[in-house]
Amino acid sequence: MSCFPCCMSEATHAKKSLKKSIKEFHETKTLASFSAISFKSDASRQRFIQEEIAKMGKGNISAQIFKYSELCTITNNFDPAALIGEGGFGRVYKGTIPSTNQVVAVKKLDRNGFQGNREFLVEVLMLSLLHHTNLVNLVGYCAEGDQRILIYEYMANGSLEDHLLDLDPSKKPLDWSTRMKIAEGAARGLEYLHDKADPPVIYRDFKASNILLDEDFNPKLSDFGLAKVGPVGGKTHVSTRVMGTYGYCAPEYALTGQLTTKSDVYSFGVVFLEIITGRRVIDSSRPTEEQNLVTWAQPLFKDRRKFTLMADPLLEDKYPIKGLYQALAVAAMCLAEEDSTRPLISDVVTALQFLGTDKDPDDAKDAASESHSPRGEHSDREEDVDLSHMPTEVEDEEK
Repeated sequence: MSCFPCCMSEATHAKKSLKKSIKEFHETKTLASFSAISFKSDASRQRFIQEEIAKMGKGNISAQIFKYSELCTITNNFDPAALIGEGGFGRVYKGTIPSTNQVVAVKKLDRNGFQGNREFLVEVLMLSLLHHTNLVNLVGYCAEGDQRILIYEYMANGSLEDHLLDLDPSKKPLDWSTRMKIAEGAARGLEYLHDKADPPVIYRDFKASNILLDEDFNPKLSDFGLAKVGPVGGKTHVSTRVMGTYGYCAPEYALTGQLTTKSDVYSFGVVFLEIITGRRVIDSSRPTEEQNLVTWAQPLFKDRRKFTLMADPLLEDKYPIKGLYQALAVAAMCLAEEDSTRPLISDVVTALQFLGTDKDPDDAKDAASESHSPRGEHSDREEDVDLSHMPTEVEDEEK
């Protein structure tokens, strides 16, 4: 037990460092300062980014700095055969670090894509200072020349989207228990960002393609380029450009640009509904009245007799009926039009703990009062103990 004060001190220092670093970042850095990177020489540009990361991280950056030549070796010169994913951000390659034999995913950002220098810096900072079993681990980065490359731990089962919305006919669909396990783990990742990070972090891009799965289908949130520091100093929201993916954005954020942690809760509700139904949030191949998942589901939420119509046909009715009812109730609460009526993500986690088991969901509340430990093993349990006093300190500092 004597180790806890030491661990607590280190964890507290890291979170306070993040808070102070981001405050300084907003006070001293402008978009112009980052756009000026384009006019620097290759050497000075690389040095500038590394210095900014070091200053913002206050020495807590654990990610390794890779040379571009090293990444060419790791990916066999970015061999097309090693390509495992691509999108507006760029391409992702599978590779192996020779010195450790660690398998990694190398995300090479498109220089003309959506992620610029600022987003690159934010992602390196966030994933270097925030560690949780349900957040993807950043192994390192490369900022050599005009290259912007991020190196992550490799997730063997790809994304939730691959197994839920883009399922290969030869693959077995996810069963109910696995779906609930994924939902709970993803919610725990959000809970860490909202409740344990200091200041709180709003993920802003919660969707099936950003939930990665390891060999045991444990989920980890990835792609933190759009993550935003939450409101502090008594403010109720942060105002920002509307970013993210159509269909997943909370209505108040899409309309006003006002962002809160409840915006993430809405996005979670959308993904949870996708998990339950097997339907995409926007699907133009369906009849007009079914193309928007949330619009289609809203009237069905009001009639429990129609709940079974919402279950993914690929489940083949193999799910606990009470579990389905409870899951849809959680999704409906997360998708409330008014953000003030949505639950906290911590309440969602409590509700989800029993949905992947054979236990009666009605017993979830009683069981949660006895123990807040999740199903299975979670490596962040001790970290939760270490940071249990942090919310009080934050409140005191912000008064």
